[in-house]
Amino acid sequence: MADRQSDELTNVSGRPTVAYIDAAALRGNYARLRERLPGGVSVLAVVKADGYGHGATLVTPILADAGVDVFGVATVGEGVELREAGIRQPILVLAGAMGESVETALAYRLSIAVIDEHLARDLAAHVKTGRIPVHLKLDSGMTRLGVTPDVLPAFLDAFAGLPQLELEGVFSHFGDADSVASPYADQQQRVFSNQVATIQARGLRPSWIHLANSAATLTRPDSHWNLVRPGIVLYGVAPGCVTDFAVEPVMHLRTRIWQLKSVPAECPVSYGQTYVTKRPSRIAILPIGYADGYDFSLSNRGEVLVRGRRAPIIGRVCMDLTVVDVTDLPGVEVGDEVVLWGKQGDAMLSVNEVAAWVNTIPYEILTRLGKRVPRGLRP
Repeated sequence: MADRQSDELTNVSGRPTVAYIDAAALRGNYARLRERLPGGVSVLAVVKADGYGHGATLVTPILADAGVDVFGVATVGEGVELREAGIRQPILVLAGAMGESVETALAYRLSIAVIDEHLARDLAAHVKTGRIPVHLKLDSGMTRLGVTPDVLPAFLDAFAGLPQLELEGVFSHFGDADSVASPYADQQQRVFSNQVATIQARGLRPSWIHLANSAATLTRPDSHWNLVRPGIVLYGVAPGCVTDFAVEPVMHLRTRIWQLKSVPAECPVSYGQTYVTKRPSRIAILPIGYADGYDFSLSNRGEVLVRGRRAPIIGRVCMDLTVVDVTDLPGVEVGDEVVLWGKQGDAMLSVNEVAAWVNTIPYEILTRLGKRVPRGLRP
């Protein structure tokens, strides 16, 4: 199945660089997360940024069939894409939207985050008929988007005069995606609770109240309210503070050896001569580069899997090509599979490890993978 699909994707792109999306792993990650939740707590799966780079129209239908209650995107355009892919569950645009997009949001039954009074008035002014559902974004201490406690009463006064807006939900964000057991996270929880109480004291009863990200979903039941917002954990990357939750990687980035060549010692490799061979070497050229989102900082630093063993990247990662040293791997041939991250047999190269090599986070590694790398679904 995988080989046939690889051939199909290669025929589309003209090269064997593909990202397999493991549907079974995605379903399993979601099922295990749902088992950790008490009754009465629903799940908003965050599928923004093209499903964290996995392909939103691939992963969202799988999660919808598995029972996800709500989906979260960053833009109206992302919400439209999901509706056109057949998603019927509620969809929340988490970052808000300008008033000009209200007609589109209404037509596609999207809910919009409201981040301040200005945006609330702007949205209301563009609603010609009916009402648009909104989720009020509260700033509980992250100091990013949202209404702060000091201006919340004035916001609610203004909101009362905007009947075009229906308060469907209230939410906030923890200031640290991983360390949600800190005193600062405790303070955010208290601030958010007080903000919710202020809203409810005005007689407002939003259907959804949500604060918990992936880490808090798994470790802070006091932050669950009636809706949680897992993201990265669904895709097989456990938050750093979580040690008792098994996840399976959902994306496996693969290519094949494009060319093999033997070179002598003292031979410079790739642009800038940043790597010079210390011995006669066998090198493999791979058809993937930084234009695909494969990080330039992996130059002379990263590794890949070939025949279940590690092979180092040598020289600079180029726009379209990367070179690895396979001198110590006997029997390597042109066309052999290479794993940039994911599994190969019993061997594993995690996105976390790739991210650590370039001093970034796995979110960036996954979402940076470009559109010219086709995604293929593995049931």
